[in-house]
Amino acid sequence: MAYVPGAALLAALVVGCSAGTGTDGSAADSRPGGPTASPAAPAGKYRTLPDPCRSVAHSTLKDLLPGVAELPEDQQEKAYAGTASVTYDTDRRVGCTWKAEAPDSSRSLSLDFERVVSYDTSVSDDDRADEVYGKKEAAAHLPSSPSDSPSGSPSDSPSGSAPSDEETDGETDGKSGDGATGATEDLQPRVLDNLGDAAFLDDLLIQAGSTAQHRTVSVVFRTSNVIVTVQYTEQPALSTEIPDSKELQEKAQALARKLVDKFSE
Repeated sequence: MAYVPGAALLAALVVGCSAGTGTDGSAADSRPGGPTASPAAPAGKYRTLPDPCRSVAHSTLKDLLPGVAELPEDQQEKAYAGTASVTYDTDRRVGCTWKAEAPDSSRSLSLDFERVVSYDTSVSDDDRADEVYGKKEAAAHLPSSPSDSPSGSPSDSPSGSAPSDEETDGETDGKSGDGATGATEDLQPRVLDNLGDAAFLDDLLIQAGSTAQHRTVSVVFRTSNVIVTVQYTEQPALSTEIPDSKELQEKAQALARKLVDKFSE
């Protein structure tokens, strides 16, 4: 029997082990039926929500709620503080409401912040939020674009005819523009550009018989996985007066843009 030195035997064993296993562990990883891990969809940008009652500056509230300035100082502070919405998970949804009475009209403002979380590992938080936003936009029933309406007439009255008695008597609601001159295209409910990742504006005038009419302008936008709703309402003291769309829309949009910037901080 030939004699094999100990060092030579050890070297032969090392070579045999290396040849059987490979240097990168690929043999073990490539075994059929082995577990594979799918990467989870990315989480949304926002993990928490800001306090909505502290998200609007006093100067902005003073402009939106002119009646507050006429209150005693202690009542002004209470009015500017707002009333927080009752929610069960402040990491997922929060809101705040402000109200003010003035001799000529009453106004109210409400904010709603919703943080969307996807529990499906194949769907990101942003994609899920986009789905939720899309449902809100669809539920608003925005009029078609001007190019889809004949002769540029508002799409909620395609024929351009005057509203019927049924539409003006009793409690009705309508999508409209300037109350004094009727609906105009640039004041119609519509999709908004350059506001968050997606946004739309709704304008609803409520008529309830002989009582005062009130108008609510809503601006809804999505930024990453958060959906923000701004609602600004005015009800004149006199039933013959109609709240002005232009003013309410401009102020609601201005506030929404400030909130986009706040979320970007």
